[in-house]
Amino acid sequence: MLDQNLKAQLKAYLEKVVHPIQLRASLDTSPKSVELEGLLQDIATLSDKVSYARTDDDARKPSFEIRRTGTDIAVRFAGIPMGHEFTSLVLALLQVGGHPSREAQDLLDQVKELDGDFTFETYFSLSCQNCPDVVQALNLASVLNPRIRHTAIDGALFQTEVDERKIMAVPTVFLNGEPFANGRMDLAQIVAKLDSNASARAAAKIAQKSAFDVLVVGGGPAGSAAAIYSARKGIRTGVAAERFGGQLHDTLGIENFISVEYTEGPKLAASLEAHVKSNGVDIMSLQKATALIPAATPGGLIEVKLENGASLHSRTVILSTGARWRKLGVPGEEQYLTKGVAFCPHCDGPLFKGKRVAVVGGGNSGVEAAIDLAGLVAHVTLVEFDAQLRADAVLQAKLRSLPNVTILTSAQTTEIKGDGEKVNGLVYKSRTDDSLHAVDLEGVFVQIGLVPNTEWLKGTLELSKYGEIVTNARGETSLPGVFAAGDCTTVPYKQIIIAMGEGSKAALSAFDYMIRLPEPEAEAIAA
Repeated sequence: MLDQNLKAQLKAYLEKVVHPIQLRASLDTSPKSVELEGLLQDIATLSDKVSYARTDDDARKPSFEIRRTGTDIAVRFAGIPMGHEFTSLVLALLQVGGHPSREAQDLLDQVKELDGDFTFETYFSLSCQNCPDVVQALNLASVLNPRIRHTAIDGALFQTEVDERKIMAVPTVFLNGEPFANGRMDLAQIVAKLDSNASARAAAKIAQKSAFDVLVVGGGPAGSAAAIYSARKGIRTGVAAERFGGQLHDTLGIENFISVEYTEGPKLAASLEAHVKSNGVDIMSLQKATALIPAATPGGLIEVKLENGASLHSRTVILSTGARWRKLGVPGEEQYLTKGVAFCPHCDGPLFKGKRVAVVGGGNSGVEAAIDLAGLVAHVTLVEFDAQLRADAVLQAKLRSLPNVTILTSAQTTEIKGDGEKVNGLVYKSRTDDSLHAVDLEGVFVQIGLVPNTEWLKGTLELSKYGEIVTNARGETSLPGVFAAGDCTTVPYKQIIIAMGEGSKAALSAFDYMIRLPEPEAEAIAA
């Protein structure tokens, strides 16, 4: 099951196991059970602290439990955790085996103190880059707290469950048999949903912070670069981010990051966060900005209000709030989100195996999505508003070569239809003769670009007609001391490497702005 290279890597990791662990398998006669047994037996040969036993004590087959010998500490996988989930498997082996987590100690303590009995089930797909964060977080929680149990389930292998529970997006999490959450979450976000006092404690902690020299709002590529460049100037730097890494977590393959031939979004996001932390930056996660209050006097402190009621103050602010998927804004779209309407073909595509789907959008993202989905689903209908596709010629040629793809141009999506529980069709209007047409299908993937996360800034500084923050060549906004960078700005070409450059430039501009100001009064900085 494992090649020699993977065996060598895994053997090195298993040397960190402190307590003996047992791999307990529940199998049947299916080929996947045979495959899983081979994997578990391979793992057991790599360490004298790991043993294998077939117990057949779980209804889901194939599945297996990783249990610390002689204890109730365990996690369970239903399926074969390869692909994006191989890292989840390695971490589960280490953590059940007693290797400590790198999460912040206060967060680990918070998990241990959760009061209640929590049985989690997470449905994932092996091609989903967002799923491992959720699987790993809940696995760790079940190791830390004996009242938490977690099973990670490959939806493609347990299609009957997926259909019965009407799961049409991953990751999907159930808690004690009831829907708990959809989409990517880290451990802190999960704990915040379980611990009703978490937000108040975070607000109280933030209220005690001194003012920053540079406060970066947003933790994507632009914000990370801005934070690193600011901190290296030796000035007090903070980052307030709702989700560190931003859109990177929704990006699978990255092949145009100069000097790196290939990487993946979540991996790059983790590297950025580690780099920012190594420079001593104060990172405040799960913090959503709601208002920007300009300085009362030139060179005074700027205030950023947060959703939890707290406020941060800084001599300068760099806005790098990024963007999110643009929605169609048609009837049925909101109603059927995660019930057939999706935005990530890599994550949710496997759940539509053998079904008919549509992709709305004829740019590079839409055409790439259609190509990927065509290898999984029965049929793909690509719906493009313009009279022609806008994707690169090489992508268009690939798409047109696929036998199970229909391309509709000059087609305006007007409605997504469903039966009350899931999507069952799409309606589009021909822009050539205004006729309406219905397409029977079970999934709609929306790929029509991005919208900047700037609604909270309306009326505060200058925005373009598209909601982007207007900046000049130095990254300056219409407010003194406030700079901006990345996909939330008017800078053309929304690319990772461009966002990083703009973030670096904004930080240098902020530093240049500050050194030309009079020295701040000590009392103001301590405010």
